[in-house]
Amino acid sequence: MNDFFSLVCRNIRERKTRSALTILGIMVGVGAVIALISTGFGVQAAIMDQLIEMADIVMVTPGAQEFGAFGALGSFNDRDLEAVNSIIGVKDAVAMRSGIEGVEHRGETFRLTVTGINPRDTGAVFGKTIEREGGGGGMSAGRDLRENDKKACEIGYSVAHDYFADDIGVNDRLTINGTKFRVVGILEKQGGFRSEVDSTIYITTRDAISILDNRDISEIFVRVREIDDAERIAAEIEERINDNHKLDDFAYAMTMGSAIEQLESVFGIMQVALIALSSISLLVAAMVIMNTMLMAVMERTHEIGVMKAIGAKNRNILALFLLEVGVISLIGGICGCIMGTVAAHSFSFGIQKAFDVELRAIVKPEVLLAGVAVAVLVGVISGLYPALKAARMSPVEAVRYE
Repeated sequence: MNDFFSLVCRNIRERKTRSALTILGIMVGVGAVIALISTGFGVQAAIMDQLIEMADIVMVTPGAQEFGAFGALGSFNDRDLEAVNSIIGVKDAVAMRSGIEGVEHRGETFRLTVTGINPRDTGAVFGKTIEREGGGGGMSAGRDLRENDKKACEIGYSVAHDYFADDIGVNDRLTINGTKFRVVGILEKQGGFRSEVDSTIYITTRDAISILDNRDISEIFVRVREIDDAERIAAEIEERINDNHKLDDFAYAMTMGSAIEQLESVFGIMQVALIALSSISLLVAAMVIMNTMLMAVMERTHEIGVMKAIGAKNRNILALFLLEVGVISLIGGICGCIMGTVAAHSFSFGIQKAFDVELRAIVKPEVLLAGVAVAVLVGVISGLYPALKAARMSPVEAVRYE
């Protein structure tokens, strides 16, 4: 075995450029797989963390879920809200009156989502996940919306900083559907699953009804007392609201648990697709390995003949070439894991900077071990034919080869 390793190391040193290029091919293939899988795990964890924070929420919308598509059917009313509140296990039921309205600021107009909500219910909807800009330290951007506010609004981060040419600050005026509203607070940037908060303007329910004439309830947010009861409560909500409207599929109640299950299946498919795409580079690496070993067999035909002439058996020649390709593949696999880890963290850092979202790459030890194992397996399989060809050479013909 020591002789085998010394021969393998000598052959790799004598053909540095070719060995380096083969290692590079394996490294790129394994690195691509590691980077994409680790970035995918990071995206999955970022979204799941946000959903878990809202595990006790049931979102009720007027619509039906058919073939993965959502279709609106109308709006809720106060009777529906009362029916939801009367269900055992419901802690809070909050009505939200949303609409797309023309919003003007310093001569610029955009159509944005304006949501009417009772200020005392904001904690029930958002909990502690939503704060005012700067609330984590330093100067806070304004204050929360209050029940006695009139023609006042609290705006999302994107409304304040992204839509209009001039940033909107506290006490600035916005004209919503022809009526001037004063900005009393600016929310922190949410991003991810709560990104819709960033582009929404919040006003009191009273202003939504009296000024914007929006009496229709577009969504009902429900907080349950026990997370384990969420599915049961969601089913009962749908049943009661459907009975109110005499329709079978008028209401759709989605729990975070069901959303997590759906997303887990989606992420599973995504990971398989990423592995399939990145495996193309492994296929290229396999062809490079086979080509390299075939050339090595041709170059060392005379050497193989001499080894056989002094007593080397077919299995010795086969083991020598397989060991050589195994060592090259192992080095390439380890380098590929290092490259993939660096690339995954670089991707996550770039995404954070470009889109201002919280994302970290998750590099799992089992993925790294699998990457090395796959590299060695691909290398050995690719080098098997050239190794068999070398082992089956006639010693007489091999010694005469020049």
